[in-house]
Amino acid sequence: MENISAAMNTVNLNSNNKAGAALSAPPVDEPERLSQYPGHLANTYWRSLHYFNFYRMIAAGILLLAHLLLGGRNPFGVLAPNVYVLASVLYLLFCAGVIVTIQTRWPRFDIQLSVQVIADILLITVLMYSSGGIASGLGLLILVTLAASSLISRGRLAMFHAAVATIAVLLQQAYLSFTHTDAGGYLQAGLLSIAYFAIAGLAYVLAKRLTVSEAIAQRQRVDLANLDAVNRLVIQDMQDGVIVVDGDNRVRQLNTQAERLLGPLMGRRGEVPMQEYSRTLSQHIAAWRETGDISVIPLRTPGGKRSFRARITPIGDKRALGAVIFLEDLSRLQAQAQQIKLAALGRLTANIAHEIRNPLSSIGHATQLLQEEESFDATQRRLLEIIRDNTFRLDRMVQDILQLNRKDRGQPETIPLAQFLNTFRQEFSQIEHIEPESIVIESDPALHFNFDRLHLHQILWNLCRNAWRHCQQQPGSIRIVASRADAENVIQLDVIDDGAGVPSAIQAQLFEPFFTTESTGTGLGLYIARQLAEANGATLDHIEIAPGGQFRLSVKGAMS
Repeated sequence: MENISAAMNTVNLNSNNKAGAALSAPPVDEPERLSQYPGHLANTYWRSLHYFNFYRMIAAGILLLAHLLLGGRNPFGVLAPNVYVLASVLYLLFCAGVIVTIQTRWPRFDIQLSVQVIADILLITVLMYSSGGIASGLGLLILVTLAASSLISRGRLAMFHAAVATIAVLLQQAYLSFTHTDAGGYLQAGLLSIAYFAIAGLAYVLAKRLTVSEAIAQRQRVDLANLDAVNRLVIQDMQDGVIVVDGDNRVRQLNTQAERLLGPLMGRRGEVPMQEYSRTLSQHIAAWRETGDISVIPLRTPGGKRSFRARITPIGDKRALGAVIFLEDLSRLQAQAQQIKLAALGRLTANIAHEIRNPLSSIGHATQLLQEEESFDATQRRLLEIIRDNTFRLDRMVQDILQLNRKDRGQPETIPLAQFLNTFRQEFSQIEHIEPESIVIESDPALHFNFDRLHLHQILWNLCRNAWRHCQQQPGSIRIVASRADAENVIQLDVIDDGAGVPSAIQAQLFEPFFTTESTGTGLGLYIARQLAEANGATLDHIEIAPGGQFRLSVKGAMS
C-alpha cells in the first residue's frame, strides 16, 4: 500500500508528463475560449477549420468550372453571368487566402470562423441572385456552412450565423423582387430561413453533446494515463521480475528485475520476439500455450550464477491473448526465509543467553575450584577439564549471540590502514601465541577508510584465526592485502592463507549461523563478521582461489 500511495503521489505531481496537458481540460459548463484549451484540443479545432475550408474551395471550384465548361448550358448564373463569375472567382480566392490565416493561426479562431461563415453567406447569396434566387437551389449550400460552423465551434454563435443567413437571403429575395417583377419565392425564402434556424439549433444540440462526450473521454483518458503510470511504477518497484508478452509472443513490457535476471532487452518493447530475448523461456511459453500447464518452471540466469523460477499467467480467459510471466529470484526467497528463521531464532537465543549466563558462570567457577583439589585422580581431572572446556565454549557462544544485538552500535572513524594493520598483527601474534612473521601485510600507507575500529578489529581477528587454523602455519602463511578496487571509492581488504582452501561443498553455507566444521566451534564467527561489515556499509565475501582460502572485505568511502 505504501508503494501504491507513493506512486499515486508521483503521478499527481508529474501529471503533465504522464497524462499530457489533458489534465487541464476545461469543465463542460465553463464558457469555452480556445486560447485556454490545451495544445492537442486547439489543434483539433484548427484542423476542423482547415477541412471545412477545403470543402469550400472544392464547392467554389465546381461552381466556377461549371460556367467555364458548360457555358450557356450552365444551370447557374443565368440571370447575371458576369456577377456569377466574379462571385465564384472571389469565393475561390478568398478560400485560398484563408489557408494562410489558418496556418499562421492569426487572427484567433472564433474571429476567423465568423469572418469565413459571413463571407460564405454573402458570396453564396450573390451567387443565388445571379442564378435566379431561391429557385437555383444554391441556398442549400448555406445549410452546410451553418451546420459545419456550428459543429466546429461547438455550438457557439450558431444562432447568430443563422440570423445573418436569414437576413441575407430575405434581402436578396426582396432586391430580386424589385428588379424583376416576375420574381416570387417569398414562401420558399421563409421556409429556407426556418431551415437555417432549425439546422443551427440541431447542430447546437449535437455540438453540446459532442462537448460533453469529449469532456468525458478526456477525463477517462486522464484516468487511464494515471492508471498506466501507477501500473508502471508498481511493476518497476516489484521485487519479482515481470514480463508481459502479447499474442504474437513479443515482449510488450518488463521491469528492471526481469532485466537483471535475463539481461537487458536489445530493442524496442513490442518489437522484440521472446525467442530472441530468452529462447528457453520462449519454449516454455510455447508449451504452455499448447497444454495450459501453469506450473512453476525452474530456470537459471544466462551466466548460470543465479537460479529463479518462472510462473506464467494468461491475460484474460484465453491464452492466445498473451501472458504475464513472473520471475521469482530464488536467492531472494532463500534470504527472506533465512531472515524469518533468524528473527525467530534471535529472539529465542537472546532470551536463552540471558538465562544461562549466570548458571554457566557458576559452573565454570565451581569447576575451577574443584581443579584445585589434589585428591582427584587423572580420570577425574580429565572430566573436570572437559567440563571447563565446554563451559568456556558455551560462554563464547553466549557472548557471540549477545554481540548480534550490538552490531548496529558502531562509531565509524577514519582509520589509516597500514598503521592499524601493523598494530593488529602485533596484538594478534601475542594473544594467539604465533610468530609475527607468520602474517605479511601489504598496504599503501596512504589508504584510509571510514569504519568502526572495534568492528574492524573483530572481523579481522575472526578471519585471521580461521586462516591460521587452516594454513600451513609457516612464515608468510597469512597475507593481509589492502588495495584500491577498480570501482571508484572502494577499498578491498583481503585475508589470504596458504591452506587447502574451502571445499566447494560447503562454500554456500560459510556465512550461515551455527554452521561449523570444528567440534569446538560455535558457527557464529563468519556470520557475525558479515553482519558487522554490513552494519558499516561494507561487504564480506569468500573469494574462490586455488590453492588457499581468501576472504575479502570491500569498504566504501575510501580516501587517500
